[in-house]
Amino acid sequence: MKYERQNRMSFSNPEDFKALEPFFRVIEQGLDGLVDGEHFFDFLSDDVVFEYIVTVPDYPSRVEGRANLIELYRGYGDSFYLDSCGDLAAYHDREASVVVLEYSSHGRAVATQARYENQYISVITIQDRAITHWRDYLNPLTVLAALAADPPAATINGPAQRRVRPA
Repeated sequence: MKYERQNRMSFSNPEDFKALEPFFRVIEQGLDGLVDGEHFFDFLSDDVVFEYIVTVPDYPSRVEGRANLIELYRGYGDSFYLDSCGDLAAYHDREASVVVLEYSSHGRAVATQARYENQYISVITIQDRAITHWRDYLNPLTVLAALAADPPAATINGPAQRRVRPA
């Protein structure tokens, strides 16, 4: 099966995606030489499927199509702003055309200004040098903690600790 990729401009209004720049860079690094295109959105087939296996309330568990994913990510900066992404480890199974990326993000929740840090595992299927399927795993507790008005100090590497306010 040949996956469609139209010759097109990546996306309109790149400023809408500024909050995700560190994510785009770490994915570009992890998929270097495996996909065509200059930007994350260029890597996607038009009929790509994204599945968010572990997600948070009010976030879709499945998104079908490049255009729909672009619109979903357009609103990311309303909730979070990433300062950096790193800790990249990439595993590639050439026979199955699957790449597994492990990485982390560091930033803040826009509404609360709370620190936001998370770790991810993305399982990516590539066909004809384009991403056709993406399964994403993250820690939803860190998302919820950062969005809460008075977030607990939840981390992925240890138990959440409740902040105590002075009397």
